[in-house]
Amino acid sequence: MNLAPNSQADRARPRVGLNAHLLSLDENYRSAGVSRYIHNLLLHLPLVDEQLDYVAFLGPGHRQFAGWNQRPSRWRTDNPLARIAWEQLAQPWAGRRDRLQLLHAPVYVGPLLPPCPLVVTIHDLTFDLFPELFRRFNRLYLQQLTRQTVRRATQIIADSESTRADVLRILGVPPEKVVTIPAGVAEEMHPLDDPEPVRALRQRYELPDRMLLYLGTLEPRKNVLAVIEAYALLRQRPGFAHQLVIAGGKGWYYEEIYARVEQLGLRDAVIFPGYIPEAELPVWYNAADLFVYPSLYEGFGLPPLEAMACGTPVIVSNVSSLPEVVGEAGLTVPPHDVEALANAIQSLLDDPARRQALREAGLARAKLYSWKSTALQTAQLYHRILGD
Repeated sequence: MNLAPNSQADRARPRVGLNAHLLSLDENYRSAGVSRYIHNLLLHLPLVDEQLDYVAFLGPGHRQFAGWNQRPSRWRTDNPLARIAWEQLAQPWAGRRDRLQLLHAPVYVGPLLPPCPLVVTIHDLTFDLFPELFRRFNRLYLQQLTRQTVRRATQIIADSESTRADVLRILGVPPEKVVTIPAGVAEEMHPLDDPEPVRALRQRYELPDRMLLYLGTLEPRKNVLAVIEAYALLRQRPGFAHQLVIAGGKGWYYEEIYARVEQLGLRDAVIFPGYIPEAELPVWYNAADLFVYPSLYEGFGLPPLEAMACGTPVIVSNVSSLPEVVGEAGLTVPPHDVEALANAIQSLLDDPARRQALREAGLARAKLYSWKSTALQTAQLYHRILGD
């Protein structure tokens, strides 16, 4: 789109920029939380609020988003160092060039010399709470630049009340500066009336009729090892016949997950389908009997909410934002208690009535969250900062 205003109405609309350079083209991360957050803001902001003039700063190769003035970068910002250089050096210049009145940094870090009032979204503080799970450069970058960004930001968005509390406690931010705006669930996440997509999925991936599902990035924070350990315990119990599916792209230090499966002799019982395209996610959730997600820490925890929206009962850990998001619609267990996780899985598999009750509760709970609502609350925050 042409950024030059063509009418008095165009000139009157406040111009808001969004840094979308972490909208990933990498198949391993395209469905990861931060990328989907950016994607859904791009989709929904112009739909819920036409009173703003939107500018999207993107890396090369992205598709068009309706309602946005798109600024594709000539920098290869899929390279982390190039992206950081762009954020700190080119982005302030681009903001002044495009006459931004507000800039939104949707993933932790914004320019240290912002060209206008700055909003930043903090998804979690894993890099502070679990620094050992990060490579040194990534940890230092996130720790230092996030602190500098929140000091300079006019307003901070947290995905959950849990994350907001972490921001206040760890970063020492004044309470009035942090607002909670939850993430949403895509409309495509729902129970499937037609059994054919699930049947085709089982045939394509050679999936069993009875399966437990973990779906998320394969990295230490997600506590996938606890899922594997609990599954190993269940396999020792008489009559247990479910297989375990561990789906998702490879993240930090994923090798230990595969190694543990081998050590426990579970190679033939655990299925690793790899990255799941976003369009297939509802089918995977619908195919599972239970969704298991005992993460050590989540800023929001989108996969369990999506599973609930598809009618699949969930078991999550009882820490960080997960109890807040799941509410009474799922079971919670301590993340390090492998036996408790195994017992929770067994209890639901043995109790169809309880599974049905959780299914109904999960469907109702998931309806409380939508990307349209996320975008609307975000646009309302923009207007409050702009003073209109």
